[in-house]
Amino acid sequence: MSVLKPVRRGTARTAAVSVLVAACATLMTGSAGAIVNGKDATESYPFMATIPESAPRYGLFDGVCGASLIDPRWVLTAAHCVTGDGLRLEGAVRIGSDRRKSGGTVRRIDRTFVHPGYANGDTKAANRDDIALVRLDRPVLQKPVRIAKETGRAGTPTRIVGFGTTVDGRMEFSDRLRELDTRRGTESECAPGYADRTRLCTISTVPRAMACSGDSGGAQLQKGRDGRWELIGVTSGPGAPKVPCSKGPGLYTDAPAYAAWIRKTMRSVSARTPAEGGSDPAGTGANDSAAVLVGVASALVLAGAGTTVALRRKKAGRSA
Repeated sequence: MSVLKPVRRGTARTAAVSVLVAACATLMTGSAGAIVNGKDATESYPFMATIPESAPRYGLFDGVCGASLIDPRWVLTAAHCVTGDGLRLEGAVRIGSDRRKSGGTVRRIDRTFVHPGYANGDTKAANRDDIALVRLDRPVLQKPVRIAKETGRAGTPTRIVGFGTTVDGRMEFSDRLRELDTRRGTESECAPGYADRTRLCTISTVPRAMACSGDSGGAQLQKGRDGRWELIGVTSGPGAPKVPCSKGPGLYTDAPAYAAWIRKTMRSVSARTPAEGGSDPAGTGANDSAAVLVGVASALVLAGAGTTVALRRKKAGRSA
């Protein structure tokens, strides 16, 4: 998804294909990258979040998935970003920065909730119910993005954002947030069996551009009636098998279609929320180092092979 343009600082595909096709496949099958042929972000996206991760067993290091802040203490991402064979989360989430490794606010991961129907397509089919919630250890001050009541019909202008790879076939991830103007496609514009009532076919308005490895979990946005961005999609992977990112189409989990599950999950946990603690009440990122260290110390190893992570490959790797 590297065809995106970087986001101005202070504003802002299931590409992790199978873990090496099983790990690499984890990237694109369930992951998307730093938007190929996108451009640097032109405005602020305070709700944009990143989830650092890796798959050392497969020689994959320094990976990343995108996510969207939908509540002061919750981010929405792709299921393949938080569960997969050999996938390891660093235990932290960075929110509100147009830089992949600095700025914004860093919080530790408290718990992850994967949709019970999730199934990874393993590069042979579309991921099913590719959506997950991540609960932060404490709230942040960045403004969440609202989930749209409904997704616009085919042809609706949309935008995707991410830190994924910017060049097809290379694990080169963007340090700057990038964006790409897109549109909602018809189901027939994606491969048969890919787009449906819970998966959105997405088409780039720019030649040879689309989300790629490392963009997985990130947002697809549309403008609401008030002119503000609202969330309609979660980057899941390619909209057709064995197609380079730049040739699209992309496939996005329809966020509004899962609104009931999202609300139910958040409410079931909120009643048990413990008293908040810690420093950095202003959400300035002053405690980034501590949060990352604690996160790494409590790194989570989860099971699943569809990580839409923009992972840097050391010796071998799998792509989105």
